[in-house]
Amino acid sequence: MSQHDDFTPQIVGFLCNWCSYAGADLAGISRFQYPPTLTVIRVMCSGRVEPTMVLDAFLRGVDGVMVLGCHPGDCHYLTGNYYAEIRMKTLQRFLDVVGVRPERLFLDWVSASEGERFASLVRGFTERIAKIGSLSRDLPHDELRTRLVAAREVFSQHRMRWLINRERELLEDGNVFGETVDRDEFDTVKFEALVKEYEKNRILLSIREKALSVEEIAQTIALTPQEVLRHLIFLEQNGFVTVSGIAGVRPIYRRVGG
Repeated sequence: MSQHDDFTPQIVGFLCNWCSYAGADLAGISRFQYPPTLTVIRVMCSGRVEPTMVLDAFLRGVDGVMVLGCHPGDCHYLTGNYYAEIRMKTLQRFLDVVGVRPERLFLDWVSASEGERFASLVRGFTERIAKIGSLSRDLPHDELRTRLVAAREVFSQHRMRWLINRERELLEDGNVFGETVDRDEFDTVKFEALVKEYEKNRILLSIREKALSVEEIAQTIALTPQEVLRHLIFLEQNGFVTVSGIAGVRPIYRRVGG
């Protein structure tokens, strides 16, 4: 708190109904002390927490997000917390691409009998967020919002959701041919796919209101003109963008449908 003595973190916590929410209840009953920085959202299972829900919280200006579920092996729905772990770890890594500090997202496990542990986790996370500061310190407001909107669109897409949600089966059970998938190879393919979709969405957002040339788009979203052109070719072929005119000797592109 030394950097901003008047800064009080705003934190949202997604708590599973059967364990971590009960642990929070026990913390209150037992009068374990923790700061009033946490707004609790109860979900039936941590496996129901989608990356889009976390990104929505950041879009609303929340400084940090906690996702607390049952301990591995104790999930009321058997495997929900394993899916939560995959999604949140994927999103944590992706936040770094967006420009949001990954430490703003926290995943852990709390049982119904661990009221003191719950209070300790909230205290620790609050101290962490207080130290790194408000979300607005990561990026200017308009730039932050644009990037978060682009990221949210990525995690809303059916293909990306399927890729993330099938990770556990592909790594443990193999594909339809019975072939097991190497974890490092899968992580590389998954992350490259997410980043490519993110870059396409950044392009679409940049030309939503005004047509721009390849060079102008590249400057706006900090990609090389070659990368932008490659994405534009794909987007034009699939009907997402169109050439709306010529500026000098350069074609300018605009998003179809605005």
